[in-house]
Amino acid sequence: MAQDFHDDELDVAAPPAAEEPGRPDDRVDDERHDEENRLKPEYVRAVADALDEGDNTRAYDLVEPLHPADIADLLELLERDERRQLASAITDLMSGDVIAELNDHVRDDMMEALPPEAVATIAEQLDTDDAVQLIEDLEPEDQRAILAELEPEDRAAIESALAYPDETAGRLMSRDFVAVPEHLTVGDLIDFLRDRADLPNEFFEVFVVDPKHHPVGTCQLSWILRTPRRIPLGDVMKRDQTLIPVTMDQEEVALMFQKYALISAAVVDESGRLVGQMTVDDVVHIISEEAGEDVLLLSGAGDGDINEPIRDAYASRVRWLVANLGTALVGSSIIALFDGAIEKLVALAILMPIVASIGGNAGTQTMAVTVRAIATNQLTRSNTGRILLREMRVALLNGATVALLIGAAVSLIFTPLLGLVMAMAVIVNIVIAGLAGVLVPVIFERLDQDPAVASSVFVTMITDSMGFFAFLGLAVASGLVG
Repeated sequence: MAQDFHDDELDVAAPPAAEEPGRPDDRVDDERHDEENRLKPEYVRAVADALDEGDNTRAYDLVEPLHPADIADLLELLERDERRQLASAITDLMSGDVIAELNDHVRDDMMEALPPEAVATIAEQLDTDDAVQLIEDLEPEDQRAILAELEPEDRAAIESALAYPDETAGRLMSRDFVAVPEHLTVGDLIDFLRDRADLPNEFFEVFVVDPKHHPVGTCQLSWILRTPRRIPLGDVMKRDQTLIPVTMDQEEVALMFQKYALISAAVVDESGRLVGQMTVDDVVHIISEEAGEDVLLLSGAGDGDINEPIRDAYASRVRWLVANLGTALVGSSIIALFDGAIEKLVALAILMPIVASIGGNAGTQTMAVTVRAIATNQLTRSNTGRILLREMRVALLNGATVALLIGAAVSLIFTPLLGLVMAMAVIVNIVIAGLAGVLVPVIFERLDQDPAVASSVFVTMITDSMGFFAFLGLAVASGLVG
């Protein structure tokens, strides 16, 4: 929870030394881990065999030396029934650190299997942001049952976080921070930090607030330790700070941390009051999550998680395959317009997939660059035209290079005229692919839709259709087909 300074609290007893959690290098790597620090298959089988035999004691002895992150890995490697059985066998090892490391789908499955009081016990061990992740995807009745088991202070913090939209700073922020008034000296602050027993275990800076609890500056711990005690905080603190609104999307938060090289930043509510902080470890998780999400959305693979339930994986993937079926019919209808020409010159049927394939690859390249540029704010309304012209130049160079190669090959194998038609069709389709690869994601973004969601389906449709049309149309127009 937030810790605010009060002048009458300087005589609080010094906090006990915090225990250092187990470290990965404490593991018995030769027995349980391979050279890449992954759990060995034979070790995983030994745990599974112990569970199958009902020997929970042996399973416990095998798991007990593991680091919490490795226990999480082990649970993910086991079958659903085995992981539930293991969790029951190692109840006292199922700490908040283990739960925080679990894959989302595995964690949700295990939370549903545990009684509310057990989940509440785990939640109380976690920071607020991790506790929110623990229960946010559970059914509403399960959430209410777990919240009812929590201490009032923890329950209020989690309910407050759940009130904010998903993937916003308010949902993800930590409420464990240190805030002090500006009138203190550096010595007062040092005494406060030493004397308070309930400060967060880890923090990088101290927030300075005014009487209305609005942040007015920050002090990094390194500055505090190197400044004489008599100096007022107002003289040493950094007044220029980056404030994050509670409603800001997590992707924008990550971009702010990257742009301004932040370690932590204050989160403020609608009235400007300090209500939490975002730290760089949260942002690293966000960046990893968003990057993986965009890649999977481009392919229409849903969550793309091997632990995702089969029904959910099917539902997320099949709709895009059905949509792709519809767009493929567009390309087929264009081919049908030139069925007579194809009958007269079989070489057209042999070569036209090459045109579509090259255009599709070129469109995918441009689309991936564009989606990334949009996600990182490199492509905005102010430079869309310039980026479009740049990609057109790249497309022309690529098209000319590929057209020269394929045109020469077709000329040698078939006829020079067919080689020329092939080369021109390749240039046209690669240029169209470059245009579509930029405009389709941009249009989705302008419509407030995620540009990674369906861009690939539409870009593929455009490159296939235009590739067939350009190649077959040029073949007919050139007189190649009498």
